[in-house]
Amino acid sequence: MAIDLITLRDPRAPAAEAYRTLRTNIQFSSLERTLHTLLVTSSAPDEGKSTTLANLAVTMAQAELRVILVDCDLRRPALHSIFGLPNDAGFTNLLLDAAAPIPFQATEVEGLRLLTSGPLPPQPADLLGSRRMDAAIERLKAEADIVLFDAPPIIAVTDAAVLATKLDGVLLVAKSGRTRRDRAREAVQLLQKVNARVLGVVLTNAKLEKDGYGSYS
Repeated sequence: MAIDLITLRDPRAPAAEAYRTLRTNIQFSSLERTLHTLLVTSSAPDEGKSTTLANLAVTMAQAELRVILVDCDLRRPALHSIFGLPNDAGFTNLLLDAAAPIPFQATEVEGLRLLTSGPLPPQPADLLGSRRMDAAIERLKAEADIVLFDAPPIIAVTDAAVLATKLDGVLLVAKSGRTRRDRAREAVQLLQKVNARVLGVVLTNAKLEKDGYGSYS
């Protein structure tokens, strides 16, 4: 059973509606330039990037898109825990054996498949920057309308910057009351240095005051 997914647990909640608005904004951003692959990262750990990405994936699948969610955080993978699924085989298995079937796992959401991280490699950045990674991306694109990638925080390690050069767009997640402005600015600058297409910033743990709603995360 998936946890931390407000889009499934309480689809009428203000936070769930915020994720649907995010989905719509992303769809509009791709009208002029194709958005087939999307990376989500943050400036630091524990800012909600994996939960944000998982909820976004749910809303996209609910809009009848074929969605693949890939855990490329090969240091602290979290998507398998969010969806309550095992992590015995996953993305690293695909990179090591391109001829083998992709070890997708079904979720409780129709149209949404998860590719967990799989066994963690000793040097993730080298693996993500390899030609095998390019081939894996193309293979995944052929399987879905959109492929969503979770990556480690961009300031901590180079993994997200390496991935950003290979994908169509990037979302940066920041947490209200936690993310420092200078760190968020540094994260954007790192993405700009590799010519990543930064679609915008998602603010988690924000307080919604109008219409009498309380805070949500």
